[in-house]
Amino acid sequence: MPAISFQSVSKTYSTARGSFQALDKVSFDIQQGEFFGLLGPNGAGKTTLISVLAGLVRATSGQVLVHGHDVHKEYAQARRTLGVVPQELVFDPFFTVREALRIQSGYFGVKNNDAWIDELLANLGLADKATSNMRQLSGGMKRRVLVAQALVHRPPVIVLDEPTAGVDVELRQTLWQFIARLNKQGHTVLLTTHYLEEAEALCSRIAMLKAGKVVALERTSDLLKAASSNVLRFKFDGTLPPAFEGKARVTGRIVQLPAHDAHEIEQHLAVIRQAGLRVEDVEIRKADLEDVFLDVMTAGREKVPA
Repeated sequence: MPAISFQSVSKTYSTARGSFQALDKVSFDIQQGEFFGLLGPNGAGKTTLISVLAGLVRATSGQVLVHGHDVHKEYAQARRTLGVVPQELVFDPFFTVREALRIQSGYFGVKNNDAWIDELLANLGLADKATSNMRQLSGGMKRRVLVAQALVHRPPVIVLDEPTAGVDVELRQTLWQFIARLNKQGHTVLLTTHYLEEAEALCSRIAMLKAGKVVALERTSDLLKAASSNVLRFKFDGTLPPAFEGKARVTGRIVQLPAHDAHEIEQHLAVIRQAGLRVEDVEIRKADLEDVFLDVMTAGREKVPA
């Protein structure tokens, strides 16, 4: 039985400008114990899909199951199996960190939970903030409390919606060490993130959404194998030669060009020499998940197994 099953899920919103389809027949399963990535540009439908999963939004059509429980017909059972970390910083300003976690435990009928709360506080770097009021915490510390609240009832399925957006490196490392440990213990993890290096390092399988549709659904290793084998990267100031237009990914002074083999790398270097470009820090690297993501989103090629 899958941990999560999305079965032809569609969602259409009515707006002043007419109807808008946020999800279009999204279907895939996430197996128990998987670390699964859900990627896509802003507006692709990721948060809508998670909201449907959490019971916050009702799908126009289709069905979502969590450990076999329909999220609407069996909402109580489904929600007990879920721990959701939202994008937004939502907190109650009247309680301390420990009080907030005790109250969250009570929502799920969990009593005498202080031992697990202490473990969460220690693993998320919150032990010295246990008696602090939520209003006194920094944004990063509030984010840690959100993670602790999602985990306080020991859910078998953990949903992380942009959990490291705008937070420091220390939190990212602490969070991923703890979540990876829970995943090894059998917890299923569903992650959305714009930090694609996180998804590449953590997720065994990935789905990509574009305009509400699944355009890629494969193992992370298979997605990387299908990418261009190399990328030529360099820095320079000036205007790119016409031969690179439509091929290059430019970030400030950094230019990156896909290259399938050594011959194509030499062609790129020849163009640089002929154009008289003065480049710095030339290197050749393997294609990463960001290259695959941009390829899928811009080229429109679908990578969904039949």
